[in-house]
Amino acid sequence: MKAFGVILIAVGILMLIFTRVNFTTKDKVIDAGPIEINKEEKHSIDWPTYAGIGIAVIGAFVLIGANRKKS
Repeated sequence: MKAFGVILIAVGILMLIFTRVNFTTKDKVIDAGPIEINKEEKHSIDWPTYAGIGIAVIGAFVLIGANRKKS
C-alpha cells in the first residue's frame, strides 16, 4: 500500500505540473494501391488543477493509512 500511495502522490504532482497532454493520431483515409492518403488529427486532454491536488491528497491518506496499520 505504501508504494501505491507514493505513486498516487507522484501522479498528482505531475498532474499539477503538466495540466495538458497533446498527442497526434494518423488515420488512413484512402488506400488505393500505391496511392495512400493519411490524415493527422491533433488531440489534447486537459484536466483541472483540483484533480491533481485531489489525487495527491488521496495518495497521502493511503500512505498515512498504510503507516498506521503497520504500527
